[in-house]
Amino acid sequence: MSAKPLRLSEISTSDAPRIVTGNTEFDRVLGGGVVPGSLVLLGGEPGIGKSTLLLQIAQELQKKERRVLYVSGEESAAQIKMRADRLGPPAAGEIYVLPESSLEAILGAVGQLHPTDLVVDSVQTTFSEALDSTPGSISQVRHVAGQLLNLAKTENLPVFLIGHVTKDGSIAGPKALEHIVDTVLYFEGERHHNHRIVRAVKNRFGAANEVGIFEMTAHGLIPVDNPSDLFLREREESAPGSAVVCAMEGTRPILAEIQALVLPVQYGTARRTATGCDYNRISVLVAMLQKRMDIPVMGCDIYVSAAGGLQIGEPAADLALLAAILSSFRNRALPPNTVLIGELGLSGEVRPVSQVQVRVREATAMGFSRCVLPAGNLPLHDGPGSAELIPLRNVQDLSDVIF
Repeated sequence: MSAKPLRLSEISTSDAPRIVTGNTEFDRVLGGGVVPGSLVLLGGEPGIGKSTLLLQIAQELQKKERRVLYVSGEESAAQIKMRADRLGPPAAGEIYVLPESSLEAILGAVGQLHPTDLVVDSVQTTFSEALDSTPGSISQVRHVAGQLLNLAKTENLPVFLIGHVTKDGSIAGPKALEHIVDTVLYFEGERHHNHRIVRAVKNRFGAANEVGIFEMTAHGLIPVDNPSDLFLREREESAPGSAVVCAMEGTRPILAEIQALVLPVQYGTARRTATGCDYNRISVLVAMLQKRMDIPVMGCDIYVSAAGGLQIGEPAADLALLAAILSSFRNRALPPNTVLIGELGLSGEVRPVSQVQVRVREATAMGFSRCVLPAGNLPLHDGPGSAELIPLRNVQDLSDVIF
């Protein structure tokens, strides 16, 4: 039976209550909890922890006496049980495991079991017998995602999909897969660091670009309540070439350390290396530093890194990047307990940034007493605490302020 047109004024705005999983970071990135009837896609590199995270979420939902069906086309039931035992003891609810790749068999199991939540690992290994193409092909992925979307909406059933990624990091399959689902989450992190970041790049029920931060342990992924402390844990205040920036990840301010190393050229061509920062942005800032401040850094090898493996891409980190490079070039440490926030233009002006009050409040809470920020952001009407605010109008005044 086809749906009938409704007047917009007649539609009820009473939303179904969100399902709070109990995992604070996962609830944050979803916008406050799981929305009934939503289709959530989680993608990430192999071995980064996608299956572990969703099995933990299934266990959290189990504690609320919900009936979770965990479908895996990549692991046997015994392998899933071994991982679940490592993550924690069973709770009062039930988790049902189905090692199956056939979409028709999955839909049949859902019809018999009537679960309250469904996890499918992964959408690329699931196939429909109605199509002749191989699993993982564009037609199979699109058809499987469409059928699971219809299941989620008709049964009001939250469905979680795990997606493989290609070599460049995007989710494998057609881009239409990301258009079909309600929420797209990307799992980020480096194998050599113990923290993982879940980033929402699309969310129909919450803020996009929201992030959840986890720490990988022997017992799974633990939510990190204070990410600024995590990224500043090993920082040495008296080291030249180190600067602290307060970056915004979604609606969350995070303090991070930017390190720079500037050396005279040993060979014919100067090298530029960037880890966790935009390489092209660093090249522009170095050129502007030499042009506006007449500091000969174009002929130097410059290495810049965001400590802890964090990816910092917002323009508000420009001031901290330039300060770290200048500190290493002069071999002088920045004043302790100083945070730098600001975007730089090519003419050397320091431009205002968004949400500066939230950034200053986070810096003050972490014990920083001086904040160098754009003059255009002053005055701050909401009292930021006891931090000393140092306004900056152009890059020519940066050296006098930080040294």
